[in-house]
Amino acid sequence: MGKLTVNIKNHDYDVHIGQHTYQLFATDYAELFERTDRIAILADEQVAAIHLPLLQKALAFTNREIVVKTVPAGESCKSPAVYVDCLSFLLNEKFTRDSLIIAFGGGACGDLAGFVAATFMRGIRFLQCPTTILSHDSAVGGKTAINMPEGKNMVGSFHQPSGVLFDTSLFTTLPAKEIRSGMAELLKHALISDGEWADELLSNPTFSQPAIDWLSSELLKGIEVKAKIVAEDEFEHSTRKYLNFGHTFGHAVEAACGFGGLSHGESVMIGMAYSLLLSEEHGAVDEQLTSRFIAFANKHGYTFQPIYDHSFEVFMNYMEKDKKASFGRLNFVLLDTVGNPFVKELSKEQCEQAFEQLRRRVEGNGTQ
Repeated sequence: MGKLTVNIKNHDYDVHIGQHTYQLFATDYAELFERTDRIAILADEQVAAIHLPLLQKALAFTNREIVVKTVPAGESCKSPAVYVDCLSFLLNEKFTRDSLIIAFGGGACGDLAGFVAATFMRGIRFLQCPTTILSHDSAVGGKTAINMPEGKNMVGSFHQPSGVLFDTSLFTTLPAKEIRSGMAELLKHALISDGEWADELLSNPTFSQPAIDWLSSELLKGIEVKAKIVAEDEFEHSTRKYLNFGHTFGHAVEAACGFGGLSHGESVMIGMAYSLLLSEEHGAVDEQLTSRFIAFANKHGYTFQPIYDHSFEVFMNYMEKDKKASFGRLNFVLLDTVGNPFVKELSKEQCEQAFEQLRRRVEGNGTQ
């Protein structure tokens, strides 16, 4: 079982990865449960249908009242209506400031549950029990949010969990789409931190069908990258912005496809190709890397079809609403070289030129 500690000012917490991590409830987290009056499991309905008994069994040691609230699967749970429904549920169940929420699902469920915990009675404690590979990014760092029709993660807050427990045995039931989604964020962590690691991932023939043991150690490396950055910049004033590599355009793709139409990681994969192309002009990234990246994405089942299904104006409309936009200009995380990210302001004209170049480059790689 792997473990690392996220060091945040005035709040440290542990991340555990491996099989049987839920056994730690009765040991490492016994004091947390002792200080809790009620427990709510906010669970993705699809995850709950398969894995909820495993979580409930691990919680059988406590005599605290436990209630379960299922929410829609995937991004559809991150709506204002579901958020308010969860708050009403807690109020009707007589939850207090001493209560605890357990997020049980993928990144979207964790974002929702975290925001509910952050805002219920001005903030209560919560545990992240992520069930997807993608969650190695979203479950760590304290970002919580819901979506609006106008854009992704537009309403949210920073609220750190009391702990994060990955039971990797749950990954065996993930569909291929969810595996691709999570692996894209792992590749992002490599690209912004370590050229050698990124090269290893881009050379891995089983990237989209990873073995669980290999994946556990790789995810821990990804979490280490994020934990270090979050410790330096909890509220995204400086270096934490680097974690948004591929996300400015990726979020626009995700929104244009309808949240859930294309997974977060699949959308970010397109966004990273776009950012690599921009990095050729504004950094020192070699054209061959971008071409290699596009070919790699195609080989492992990622799609670039959305850039042909929608005009640049559709994507621009979402990018202009992005939280990283300021004073009418867009902020992109780019790479000077692999492992050396920086933030660059770009104009609409520069973004449109890069969009057209991306279309041509993808066509040149025989991909759509």
